[in-house]
Amino acid sequence: MKKIAITFLSGLLLIAFGACKASKGETSETKTKPALMWFDAEANFERFSHPDSIDFYLNKIKALGFTHAVVDVRPITGEVLFDTEYAPKMHEWQGAERPDFDYLGHFIQKAHELGIEVHASLNVFVAGHNYFDRGLIYSSHPEWASVVYTPKGLTSITNQKEKYSAMVNPVNEEFQVHILNVLKDLVKRYPNLDGLMLDRVRYDGISADFSELSRQKFENYIGQKVEKFPEDIFEWKQDANSKYYPARGKHFLKWIEWRTKNIYDFMARARKEVKAVNPKISFGTYTGAWYPSYYEVGVNFASNQYDPSKDFDWATPEYKNFGYAELIDLYTTGNYYTDITIEEYKNNNRSIWNETDSQAQSGIWYCVEGSCQKLHEIMKENKFMGGILVNQFYDNPEKLSKTIEMNLKASDGLMVFDIVHIIDKGLWKEVESGMRAGQALK
Repeated sequence: MKKIAITFLSGLLLIAFGACKASKGETSETKTKPALMWFDAEANFERFSHPDSIDFYLNKIKALGFTHAVVDVRPITGEVLFDTEYAPKMHEWQGAERPDFDYLGHFIQKAHELGIEVHASLNVFVAGHNYFDRGLIYSSHPEWASVVYTPKGLTSITNQKEKYSAMVNPVNEEFQVHILNVLKDLVKRYPNLDGLMLDRVRYDGISADFSELSRQKFENYIGQKVEKFPEDIFEWKQDANSKYYPARGKHFLKWIEWRTKNIYDFMARARKEVKAVNPKISFGTYTGAWYPSYYEVGVNFASNQYDPSKDFDWATPEYKNFGYAELIDLYTTGNYYTDITIEEYKNNNRSIWNETDSQAQSGIWYCVEGSCQKLHEIMKENKFMGGILVNQFYDNPEKLSKTIEMNLKASDGLMVFDIVHIIDKGLWKEVESGMRAGQALK
């Protein structure tokens, strides 16, 4: 009898505690991890040029447990997919013309009817497509193009046709004003938009930017002239296999620090300015998860409570001051690895060479499970959505399910890039299987 009474009392306490939690907005539904589906602007241009296609696929992802649609509205050309006085609108892509309707507005309306959030994605420090010689860098602003330092010397990034993104110099104030106007106008025009998801908020790579503007600003930062530029930053040399690598100069570490500060300063500025337009807007970003080499693009997405100088030789003690995790409301990162578990990575022991890397990388960072473990360490209390790249699994669809499951279990949510890969290869069953296994779909 006493035992029953205690159990009953405990139950009442649990009910009361649950009611208290619920009064703060916590429900079983809010405990579900976010699952984001990305809609690339160019790859999906023709397919999503009709409202009924948008409706169909939003219903499709809703049925699979996705909670967010990330809608790309500024592809790498610098054109946009909404009306604004600050940038040209993309009406056509590779021969496909889009009827005149409110693309983003329709996404927002239909998604909200289904209970899905919409976050608009914009590629930031890029304004041209090198494969097609198309974009703002080609049509009106060649001075925005990043100057890259190659083993053959300095050149405009528009001359590097193996790179599809014509990146801009992040410290170009004219461009910063331009992109901030685009962001603010977007937020103003769509007050029901749930958030922004900024992409390519970075340098092109270790080779950028080596313009005179960057040299002057860096010299101001360190308070002295750079006698040999760019050799005092780094010099391209060849290893025993005749592969080029950046041999560090005397200013290398401060240069890395300065570039990271530039990206941090922009993120802080962008957050402040868009929040001034709409304080409720979510301020989000995407980056690659390969943190050990991401210093090459000037990005420190870690918590400012984490000191990378204790773990990595490219970080100064001041580098941690420019960790921007605390600026971000919704952070997505690319766990773009075909090895899912740590055990699998150790068995394969493969090297990874991402598009932004100057050299191959290895270690347990470079599998999904290991990446999530490491990311939790550097992010501290800040959450991250583990991203997958669907086309990595064309030849092994079963692993698509496994990477979805692992990201859902080991990170704070899921980001899938991109819906076009699922549609083109008919991978819906694999997505459903992974969502069920990761408990995003009951």
